[in-house]
Amino acid sequence: MDATYVIKRPMVTEKTTWESDARNRFSFVVDTKATKPQIQKAIEELYAVRVESVATQIRKGETFRTRYGVSKKRDWKEATVQLHQDDRIELF
Repeated sequence: MDATYVIKRPMVTEKTTWESDARNRFSFVVDTKATKPQIQKAIEELYAVRVESVATQIRKGETFRTRYGVSKKRDWKEATVQLHQDDRIELF
């Protein structure tokens, strides 16, 4: 799988911004079928950094009400990547 298909977008929230500054961890929304080695390879290829570890979690889509009943958003996969202490990713 191509690296641009594995990594969909970086997650930019208050918590992920703090993690990137304090602990050198970055979070990304990734393809739900991507494995940890594929995610590691894609991050190293796209950003030219060394990845120490990858943690993933599948987040369940929210349910919401419409005028026609109850609907559900898609499930998505989040990957948190721990980088080598000498490497950084500049997202902004």
